[in-house]
Amino acid sequence: MPRDTFRNIGLVARSGSEQALYSLRQLVHFLQQRGCNVILEKTLTPELADLGLQAGSRKQIGQSCDLVIVVGGDGCLLGAARTFAGYDVPVLGINRGRLGFLTDVLPAELEQRVGQVLDGDYLVESRFLLDMELNRGRSVAGHGAALNDVVLLSGDSVHMIEFELFIDGLFVYNQRSDGLIISTPTGSTAYALSCGGPIMHPAIDAMALVPLNPHTLTSRPLVVGGNSEIKLRVTSFRQEPLVSCDGQQGIRVERDDVIAIRKKPQRLKLLHPPGHDFYEACRSKLGWSSRLGQD
Repeated sequence: MPRDTFRNIGLVARSGSEQALYSLRQLVHFLQQRGCNVILEKTLTPELADLGLQAGSRKQIGQSCDLVIVVGGDGCLLGAARTFAGYDVPVLGINRGRLGFLTDVLPAELEQRVGQVLDGDYLVESRFLLDMELNRGRSVAGHGAALNDVVLLSGDSVHMIEFELFIDGLFVYNQRSDGLIISTPTGSTAYALSCGGPIMHPAIDAMALVPLNPHTLTSRPLVVGGNSEIKLRVTSFRQEPLVSCDGQQGIRVERDDVIAIRKKPQRLKLLHPPGHDFYEACRSKLGWSSRLGQD
């Protein structure tokens, strides 16, 4: 990518985080020195009013910016991804959270790494999202989008539910469990991992279906093609289950509702500074062992 491609840059962060605000101020100063036009998410203007920046909604940022920089944790970037994937605008993450699988620029390296990206030296990944539609009879009772996962949960307390799973119109099984996680490769290092799911490289075009405490020892995670259509029909429960996208507030599911999950047509363009390595991220974030010696 040639230099000066990114001139209009949108800034998004979690409001109320002092660490994020500190990095935002540093980032604004750096970007203005580089001659960039900075647009701030309008929810941040009360805390950064003294900077006198142009402000806009996420929709306005998506329509007018060449690059969006998210300052926060992976959860903050998940929310941004669900918006900005629809505008085909690339996203770069500055880590002010915990793990930082998606927001992989360290605050101490902010100017160096953002400068490399502005100079056209970066890696770009295309990450797919999931569309979820909750069908009740002939009507749509709810919908959502997820970069990490769509999760069917038994409800507000621990009770098993029973549901049927269909993949591409074919019946797979009837299961009694606490629910099911349908994960993208991006989400395979999140909730799905903690429930025994496989780690999938981000370049893999696949989804993982990970049962939550199934009532049989033979239920195991299942990996299917990324273009598969997943349908779940809830048949029995003691309290109304929930379906949630990326951990957002869940939607109540009634008996015989059908949850349809498929790949979203729009994809997220996720930028990384040069030298990004997925396996190194796994070593550092997940505590994998490193080699004792060097070649």
